[in-house]
Amino acid sequence: MEAPAAPPGPAAGPGLSDRGAVRARVSPSQEREARAKLREAAIYLVFLTDLCVLTFGMVSTDMYYLNQAMARLFVEPSSSSEDDGSSFGSVWSRDDFWRFAEGPLLDGLYWDKWYNNMTLTFKNNNSRIYHENLLLGVAQIRQLKVRNNTCSIYPYFHTFLEDCYSGYRYLAEDRSDFGLRSESEWKYTAASSLSPWYWGSMGLYSSGGYLFTLPKSKQESLQKLVFLRQNSWLTRATRVVFIDFSTYNANINLFCVIRLVVEFPATGGAFTSSHIYSVKLLRYVTYYDYFLASCEITFCLFIMTFVIQKAIQIVKLRKKYFRSAWNWLDLLLLVVSILAIAFNIYRTAKVSLLMEELLSDAQAYPDFYFLAFWQVLYNNMIAVNIFFAWIKVFKYVSINKTMRQLSCTLSRCAKDIIGFAIMFFIIFFAYAQLGYLVFGSQVEDFSTFQNCIFTQFRIILGDFDFEAIEAANRILGPIYFITFVFFVFFILLNMFLAILNDTYSAVKAEFEATPSQELEIGDLIRKSCSKALVKLKLKKPEMDPKPAGETLAREFPATKRKDISKLSSRDNASEKSHLNVSELQEWEEKRRQKYPSTEDADAFTAQSYVSNAEFQRLLRYTAELAVEFNKSNAKLKRIMRSVQRLNDASQQDSTV
Repeated sequence: MEAPAAPPGPAAGPGLSDRGAVRARVSPSQEREARAKLREAAIYLVFLTDLCVLTFGMVSTDMYYLNQAMARLFVEPSSSSEDDGSSFGSVWSRDDFWRFAEGPLLDGLYWDKWYNNMTLTFKNNNSRIYHENLLLGVAQIRQLKVRNNTCSIYPYFHTFLEDCYSGYRYLAEDRSDFGLRSESEWKYTAASSLSPWYWGSMGLYSSGGYLFTLPKSKQESLQKLVFLRQNSWLTRATRVVFIDFSTYNANINLFCVIRLVVEFPATGGAFTSSHIYSVKLLRYVTYYDYFLASCEITFCLFIMTFVIQKAIQIVKLRKKYFRSAWNWLDLLLLVVSILAIAFNIYRTAKVSLLMEELLSDAQAYPDFYFLAFWQVLYNNMIAVNIFFAWIKVFKYVSINKTMRQLSCTLSRCAKDIIGFAIMFFIIFFAYAQLGYLVFGSQVEDFSTFQNCIFTQFRIILGDFDFEAIEAANRILGPIYFITFVFFVFFILLNMFLAILNDTYSAVKAEFEATPSQELEIGDLIRKSCSKALVKLKLKKPEMDPKPAGETLAREFPATKRKDISKLSSRDNASEKSHLNVSELQEWEEKRRQKYPSTEDADAFTAQSYVSNAEFQRLLRYTAELAVEFNKSNAKLKRIMRSVQRLNDASQQDSTV
């Protein structure tokens, strides 16, 4: 049998754990609260498991391999395209763009021959990239232009320059017809209001533009590209060109949406980028998909339950509910989860409505980029959701002593860290501005202020290119690098570690000296397991009918300990506080009756017997009293010093 806990309330005397650390006796109310937290943690663990199964079921390694296969075909240069400079990464001008479009692009889109040059024929004349990925519809090429005279020319150069095309801005976008003015590629086409804009390296581009689609035949596509090149479809006003197409792999039930982007900035030249998204738009096909659907339903039920619980708590606690950071984290998790559920329902309904429409015309471009964009956005939302879900785990492990020390350390040194952060970022941003102004025009890592910030964090981690900095400025480069490493790395970072180390040492010492009022989760689990084993008759119960701890707690009641603690806590020397002598004498008489002196040892031995368990509890309680006595003694010494200072001050006043 386990020893009964000490009476509830703050008067419960401290005890010693098996490791010698000071620990307070746990009241039944505290044990019930700990068990409630443990049950809540178990329920949340089930919710977290369901969320992990749900999120990891959305992705697979096949997505990565499919992306890599498409990137090697369209983005990374092959041996032949690298030799003649026709690869996508080698596009540095408009001429390079036409060379890539008429060569590697068409070769990758149209697979009409087997490896032994045998001609392949597919149903509806469809192309299959890598012979496994069905090209959905046809590819689309779109460009955006700016109007002439959208920038200012200095008067001295009016005689030399007539045209001026600025960088891309939505207000400067050209929407007038140009060129032959006969087909859609020469006329501006507005896009749907739901189509996402594209955030490129040089600007934010709208979803409209001058566009055309490639025919189903490779030869016809080549003829069309040659025709557009000869009639100058790309002009000086062109600022960006998009190449969009989509594929479907039935083997792994994945859509691959590919966008190749070539930006033509106002500085001249061209810059390329690519985006390849492998998404699972058809959700419920296999048995595993239906298992994930059941996980989604379970997730929705959990969220509904949590919403009801939080609503009840908010109504009950009102403003007090919002004083806890954990409650704010719960609300944030619920909001993100509700948004994810709503978006999942919308995405599923939208896919079922658009799928048949997009695939109805084999000669048209199916805009799966819209669906892929929102699918990726949904995946990002789920990723943020599961991140906060894992952070919430700290709420339940805080009943562990080590986690309490960690949280207490962070909360106690928060003010010091905020003060340190202000000083750190003043120096950090000063160096960032210095680097941007000195190296920004010559070093890519310092080309923008944002790049400067990221570069300096990389320098702190040991990832830097000192040769580029030195080549940009042989004097300021080494000075910038050496002083930044010295002040930020050797001084500021060590100050940060010193703040954490000192605070943690103080918190750890305080935890070892101060009784813990909370029940350790390990002790609670151990106690529950022990009770379960006893009920299953796998373990014999510990017989302890008359624990010494209960006897001592009864003999030395909480009121007496409270009187002693009150005596030691009064630091004002003018207050007269002492114990009630009659109460102490009464307690001393009871103690002598139960535990006689050595003179009556033989009679006491003959009357009673102290078991080993009682002796251990008595020994621990003696150590507890010793700790309390030391604290009281220290406080009494402080009172005596205060009294001595008051006496000295009064003597000086009388002398004066």
